[in-house]
Amino acid sequence: MARKAAVGISDFRKLIEGDYFYVDKTNFIKDWWENGDEVTLVNRPRRFGKTLALKMVEQFFSITAPNKGLFKNLAIWRDETYRKLQGSYPVVFFSLSLVKEPSFAAARKKICLLLTNLYSQNRFLMKEGFLEGEDALFFQRVSIGMDDVDASMALYQLSGFLSRYYQKKVLILFDEYDTPMHEAYSYGYWEEWLAFIRNLFGATFKDNPYLERALLTGITRVSKESLFSDFNNLEVVSATSKKYEAAFGFTEQEVFAALEEFGLQGEAEEVKLWYDGFRFGDASHIYNPWSVVKFLSEKEFAPYWANTSSNKLAGELIRKGSTRIKCMMEDLLNGKEIKVPLKEDIVFDQLGQDDDSIWSLLLASGYLKTMAVYTESRKKEYALMLTNAESIQVFEDMALGWFSFEKQNYNGFVNAMLKHQLEEMNLYMNRVACQTFSSFDSGRRPSEEAEPERFYHGFVLGLLVELAGRYVVTSNRESGFGRYDVMLEPCSVKDDGIILEFKVHNKQKEKNLEDTAKSAIRQILDRKYEALLEAKGVCREKIRVYGFAFEGKRVFIDGGFLRIY
Repeated sequence: MARKAAVGISDFRKLIEGDYFYVDKTNFIKDWWENGDEVTLVNRPRRFGKTLALKMVEQFFSITAPNKGLFKNLAIWRDETYRKLQGSYPVVFFSLSLVKEPSFAAARKKICLLLTNLYSQNRFLMKEGFLEGEDALFFQRVSIGMDDVDASMALYQLSGFLSRYYQKKVLILFDEYDTPMHEAYSYGYWEEWLAFIRNLFGATFKDNPYLERALLTGITRVSKESLFSDFNNLEVVSATSKKYEAAFGFTEQEVFAALEEFGLQGEAEEVKLWYDGFRFGDASHIYNPWSVVKFLSEKEFAPYWANTSSNKLAGELIRKGSTRIKCMMEDLLNGKEIKVPLKEDIVFDQLGQDDDSIWSLLLASGYLKTMAVYTESRKKEYALMLTNAESIQVFEDMALGWFSFEKQNYNGFVNAMLKHQLEEMNLYMNRVACQTFSSFDSGRRPSEEAEPERFYHGFVLGLLVELAGRYVVTSNRESGFGRYDVMLEPCSVKDDGIILEFKVHNKQKEKNLEDTAKSAIRQILDRKYEALLEAKGVCREKIRVYGFAFEGKRVFIDGGFLRIY
């Protein structure tokens, strides 16, 4: 009889005692311990079992929870050495998963509250009279209102108290260390947050004489220079590292065994399409564990993992990204590879400034997978693709979401364009442009000339999703004697090919928007942008051309069938 597939349980004890579906990952304990690294940071995408792994480590080593019964039927228990090691260390577990505040003051207050709760769990140190003098005074000062010095020293001091009490050094398990960093960047308090958290990390993990081992988890690998400066004891296990390759996520063998247990063997290929595609070190075909367990429970295919997050930071960076970024997103959504330089370290204060930094974030977050690595002149380039059907769904929803507040008008424009209803195209496009221009700016007061370009490239990504299966939508590609702005290549001979050209009104050259639109059409004709469509078998009589003229948030569209020009 199949075990119950329970979703979202990160408490190891509850999972085992409840006899819920669980893939045995306890050998991670042995691998981690035998590697001997003092401070280990493991980066994996969200919902990949990081919290469960830390809870497993806590339950195994904790001196206050002799949990031999939890492990007796699991791989780690086959090794006599580890049976003796179980329950032999004081453990401090701390998580920043709840720190998602819109301001630094609120984030700092939340951390102080979490530290206060941690001290409350260890109040026996005060009740038994173990702490005296300055130690007792420090313990009492730990509160929501404590100052920065006490907050930064709280984990260091607690590890000292526990180490002296148990006469053993302490294990510190730190979960979701980077969750607040994404919020700090998005809400604009990155520098304040960095100064605060760097002091806490430095005191806790660098030269802490009470520390035996520390294990941190997170999604992104924040640059050592910005956060872990001067750390000489940090081992970073990123997506390309060979350590712990199969400790997070499910291998294909584990997935197929689970499908057999639940009588779902016939769904293996579809499960692979939806949830496979992750790669850690040399281990390929790693499956998303959250979605696999959800599928075992629901027995329906859906973007379960994609629906557990707002994808706020990734969406913001793409939305505000350059023309190049949006063109590369078009390639990804069209199932193509992109080749980019890649740094695994995320330098948050460079996000939005360095175009290629976004790919590191998307790879670490699990949205992209590495297909190949190329080395040329000592520089590495990575071939990347969207990971699987779930990732594709994320970015399609993201593109359409940019127009969600004007969805009716956006859809109205698309329908009018398909039917060649020029008056309606103008009506709907002016409504859409008025509402959405600011959504595609760079956040740095772009010029009026740059705004339409950012707008239409976001608009193209929306078209790509809206017209999927009916058109292949591309932008800024070569055809004829130049590079067109937007091309819609029909998938059926029944549909017209469409070329769009965008121009900002030049008051010195054109009297009005109508003249600007005509100038855009002339550019299409003069540079023979239709050549690519004709080369792909679209006859000239089935090609339409449109010129879009912009002035501020006003748009005017002119155009029609190529044969009339």
